[in-house]
Amino acid sequence: MPDRPATAARPLVMGVVNVTPDSFSEGGRFAAPAAALAHARALIADGADLLDIGGESTRPGADPVSPADEIARVVPLIAAIRAESALPISVDTMKPAVARAAMAAGATMWNDVTALRHVPDSLATAAELGCEVVLMHLQGEPRTMQAEPRYDDVVAEVAAFLTARAEAAIAAGVARDRIWLDPGIGFGKHMTRHNLPLLGGLDRIVALGFPVLLGVSRKRFIAALDPAGGAPDGRLGGSLAAALAGVAAGVAAVRVHDVRETAQALIVWRAIAAAKS
Repeated sequence: MPDRPATAARPLVMGVVNVTPDSFSEGGRFAAPAAALAHARALIADGADLLDIGGESTRPGADPVSPADEIARVVPLIAAIRAESALPISVDTMKPAVARAAMAAGATMWNDVTALRHVPDSLATAAELGCEVVLMHLQGEPRTMQAEPRYDDVVAEVAAFLTARAEAAIAAGVARDRIWLDPGIGFGKHMTRHNLPLLGGLDRIVALGFPVLLGVSRKRFIAALDPAGGAPDGRLGGSLAAALAGVAAGVAAVRVHDVRETAQALIVWRAIAAAKS
């Protein structure tokens, strides 16, 4: 893993590679192994600090994927990337068996949308693997999470959940310095009533003392604010705005589809910040 930034002065850029036929953003364009590897190479060339490989869509209403099918999708790609690059690789999965296979193939991080709650042995597996883990907040479960999300204080509730999951991971044997947090923008949150206050309160999540991974790229709340944005690939401007808001709040990494544009935005953002000091 690249050195973690202590502040937002040097946030990392995590490039997304979805090897699924039903991705909300790419719609299956990178499901074929050759296309996925070519895309991973392009993201590396564009400046990605690490890659996040996913073999199961977590969009609302998505069908579940068996561990065997998910492994068949992600492991060959992880192995192929590792054969030609030392770049850190994250596997986006809720299944311990997939995480185990991914680490054996060369991954170094387990990005779990369920915060290691999917099955009873998730925590123990993470501790055994010794990998970096991303604990994400999710109200409900992926297929129905957007049905009717409710919060009294979304920032406080997300912070309390993430704190509890970090404590559970540490109690299970996961090293504290291997834990990342993700507020789960768009996962069990109303488009604007919950996502916007959570983005506005990211400093409170950062203050929990763990590096924060922020995933706002092409999310649907952007289209809710600007219907002209339309399809996911038309939401670049909103994605950059939300990512920079997170960087200003101190997040350690941003998970994005548009690596080159995000990297450029961060270069300019850092230059302006440096000029002010």
